[in-house]
Amino acid sequence: MAARPRIKDVAEYAGVSPKTVSNVINNFEHVSDRTREAVREAIDALGYRVNMAGRQLRQGRTGMITLAVPELDVAYFAELAKHVMTEADRRGLTVLLHQTGGSRERELAALHGFDAQFSDGIILSPLALQPRDLATRDRRLPVVLLGERPAEGSTDHVAIDNVRAAREATAHLLERGRRRIAVVGGMVRGRQGTDRLRTDGYREALRAAKVPFDSDLVVPVDAYHWRDGARAAAELVERDPHPDALLCLNDHLALGALRALHEKRVSVPKDIDVVGFDDIEASRFSVPTLTTVAPDKEEIARAAVALLVDRIDGPDDGPLVDHVVGHEVIVRESSGG
Repeated sequence: MAARPRIKDVAEYAGVSPKTVSNVINNFEHVSDRTREAVREAIDALGYRVNMAGRQLRQGRTGMITLAVPELDVAYFAELAKHVMTEADRRGLTVLLHQTGGSRERELAALHGFDAQFSDGIILSPLALQPRDLATRDRRLPVVLLGERPAEGSTDHVAIDNVRAAREATAHLLERGRRRIAVVGGMVRGRQGTDRLRTDGYREALRAAKVPFDSDLVVPVDAYHWRDGARAAAELVERDPHPDALLCLNDHLALGALRALHEKRVSVPKDIDVVGFDDIEASRFSVPTLTTVAPDKEEIARAAVALLVDRIDGPDDGPLVDHVVGHEVIVRESSGG
């Protein structure tokens, strides 16, 4: 057949009605095995393929979801995007990928469905959203937040336990005898974003070990890139006394710090331990290899897509879900592994 086969062509070939063909395609139960087999043979013979676009339009859906992340050149978000796309593909969904740059304006645009005509829901990793932004969002568009969460009980949410993860990473450094542990990218005050939560976990570990907290060892950064980690580490090793460990709040900061320490002829881990967050692929190939907190990125993707699909398919007024994903402190050469 020159033209693309249609349901009525399959029906004629199998000697059944178009309705019966539709019932077989949708796996309805009340079709005899003999009829089901005849229809499947006709589908194979004609090369018929279900028109997913037409089916989704009839259901009021596009079959596409949006993933909005701050920066795709930050390896964590690139790796996470890969896992989300894999999970979406497994469910027959297509992912629209948007980079927000951590801009509140672009995050708001995503939250309010800037491509709602193309997308059935959004997975958003925000940096700049405010609590009031979530209160005024269009609730007809399902949303799942990753990582940062501006307000409790605002929408479905998937993240690791950042306080616990930082506490465990700091405890590892304390067990190695480190006492002047600097937090690169930390925040002492401000809203409960990832940086603040991880700094809180660091403080809890110090408190448990009866090590005094020194706010001068919490070093904010302009961004979470290699150059920011390098700049912070170069400044910290000029102090007297300098830190004996760096807890960097992502691996890009930690890898930048490793480079700066190498240029300053500071030995890692002999003189200073370095620990990162995210377990990006580069952390396994640095010299020395990087100790890091590894979130289960595959589970983050699975949980986020599953929650979003549940909201798309089901009622939008069900109880909100706060899904906590596991993590692991992977000890490598940069802290004696």
